[in-house]
Amino acid sequence: MNTFLVSLLLALGLCASSQAADPAGNATAGQAKTAVCGACHGPDGNSLVPGFPKLAGQGERYLLKQLREIKDGKRVVVEMTGLLNNLNDQDLADISAFYAGQQGSIGAASPDLVAKGEALFRGGRLDQGLPACTGCHSPDGTGNIQAGFPHLGGQHADYIKKQLMAFREGDRTNDGDTRVMRAIAARLSTQDIEALAHYIQGLH
Repeated sequence: MNTFLVSLLLALGLCASSQAADPAGNATAGQAKTAVCGACHGPDGNSLVPGFPKLAGQGERYLLKQLREIKDGKRVVVEMTGLLNNLNDQDLADISAFYAGQQGSIGAASPDLVAKGEALFRGGRLDQGLPACTGCHSPDGTGNIQAGFPHLGGQHADYIKKQLMAFREGDRTNDGDTRVMRAIAARLSTQDIEALAHYIQGLH
């Protein structure tokens, strides 16, 4: 088994083993704490701006991890600078619970990119060490809630492109010591990323 696949399996194991540390989120309380969030992400978490991610229907565990790391500076999101400073871990858990309980909207895939995007998402390129996205994000793009792997289906193509390129260039590094997403993105061309992003936008 190659080193990359071993790292991927370790990442799965580490995510599964650390679940007990998260506080229980209260979705009702969380809704009242999302007034500022709604300006960019929409009142129910379905952002209308392609550069801002849809949060509705995202896994609670994944959301909580991202919010913690944005607050701590481990993940730099310029637009969110200072917005989480006055929130404690329970607040972040409540916000995560609220968005996790919302219904995500679905976009449309670009017809000329669907075939290439689907081939990469479902099959990868194993001869080049590129695994299928389905291994962590599931065939329908719903992710893996227990492991904390994000729901991708329906996400804005522009946002997916931005994140994959950030992982590829090393501008986003919060995929852990195993560097799973950085290793995957390093194997993707800009054309690959474009096709994947558009396929994911219409995936449901």
